[in-house]
Amino acid sequence: MTVPTSEKTLVWKRAVRTVDVPAESGGTVLLDGRQFAVFHFRNPDAWYACQNQCPHKGDMVIGRGLIGDDKGEPKVACPQHKKTFSLVSGKNLGGEAYCLDTYPVKIEDGYVFIGIAEA
Repeated sequence: MTVPTSEKTLVWKRAVRTVDVPAESGGTVLLDGRQFAVFHFRNPDAWYACQNQCPHKGDMVIGRGLIGDDKGEPKVACPQHKKTFSLVSGKNLGGEAYCLDTYPVKIEDGYVFIGIAEA
């Protein structure tokens, strides 16, 4: 039986220092053997996290993607294939079926924490 995400326990993992992710850019972190992409938007000041693996071709490149917005919704574009994804929902903004896994983020004591659901 699969446990719905809403019923899973959220574990906050310290990912990276905030000063190590430039504003209007992103980077990657390795947590428990998994790669995550972390992005920092300056205006408004907001942070996002998602899988680093491109769901289109499987390359670990999303953390180097170009960021922006689509009608006010923050997005990232794969640097290799230019496929765009919402950083809020992970939805493919080009209408294709594959999407990104996104994760909640919080900032505490100068660090970015990523919330990872565990059963």
